[in-house]
Amino acid sequence: MMAKLAVLAVLASLLSSVSCEFSIYAGYGYPPPNPSQPYPLPPACPPLSPAPSLKVGYYADKCPCAEDVVRDAVRNATAGEKAGLVRLFFHDCFVQGCDASVLLSGPQTERTAFPNLSLRGFEVIDAAKAALEKACPGVVSCADIVAFAGRDASYSLSDGQINYGVPAGRYDGNVSRDIDTFFNLPPPFGDLNLTTAMFAAKGLNENDMVVLSGAHSIGRSSCNSFSDRLPPAANSSTAMEPILAADLTNTCSAGSVNVPQDFRTADTLDIQYYKNVLSRDVLFNSDASLTTSLLTNGWVDFYAGNRPSFLGKYLAPFVWHNDFGEAMVKMGNIGVKTGPPEGEIRSKCWSVNNP
Repeated sequence: MMAKLAVLAVLASLLSSVSCEFSIYAGYGYPPPNPSQPYPLPPACPPLSPAPSLKVGYYADKCPCAEDVVRDAVRNATAGEKAGLVRLFFHDCFVQGCDASVLLSGPQTERTAFPNLSLRGFEVIDAAKAALEKACPGVVSCADIVAFAGRDASYSLSDGQINYGVPAGRYDGNVSRDIDTFFNLPPPFGDLNLTTAMFAAKGLNENDMVVLSGAHSIGRSSCNSFSDRLPPAANSSTAMEPILAADLTNTCSAGSVNVPQDFRTADTLDIQYYKNVLSRDVLFNSDASLTTSLLTNGWVDFYAGNRPSFLGKYLAPFVWHNDFGEAMVKMGNIGVKTGPPEGEIRSKCWSVNNP
């Protein structure tokens, strides 16, 4: 045990000297961690300042149809693709900032990394970009299209309850590295300390983390993302609910299949997720761990409609819909590129422009 602790101490020391961008060694592509060997937390990083150039209605005088074109593309997407678009925005912003780096194709790009192999919605973004290049060539960035699409997909999947103005004016980045995903994307097997630290490194607080985790009420996940929770650990306050665990054990025994992240309202972006967290009907340890602190458990309890007792069930959906929109806007400020040389307006979302 002393030898293991010594190794962890050396690893923590190495990580503390690394830049914030490479602050944590964790990711979906690695085996679940040994509980006796917790991941070292990332070093404290300064909060990211909002990009002053972003504003709602940015394209009003540059390409007035921009948001309508994206909205039309999202409207024609399937429920699975819409869920993928919300996740695509998250995965884009947490790695290299909200700069469409996740869309770039090629060897060893973010798109090829294990956590991103299941991303969906690329075709929707490409369709919107192609239409906008015809209407307003070289004006609308892929990064803004991803942000608009995340909002429009949220609107559709919440039956119009989530709707917010998207500040725009982002430029597209030209750096995309697969290894960055493992240092920046919170893993599904993370505990509360790890997930909180990884959100904090992006300038997002614990309430933002709880609110944005509600996106797990849509979409599907492969069995290997939660295999560490099957069968559920005995005497664990975050163990998966036994009936759900038994069902998933049977389902996943046939191989790595995709299952809904919310078994009750699979295609609706709603507060059912928080009820599932409280009843332990969630796939990931990162979700279950939200009940392990008084602060985060209090927010989960409120968004689930349990507090205050009289009006909670009526107020919770409205509050969460509003908070989700605000958190999406806040996340959309991460690492924004506002012009050359760090950014450009790509003509094709999957490739940087020719010099």
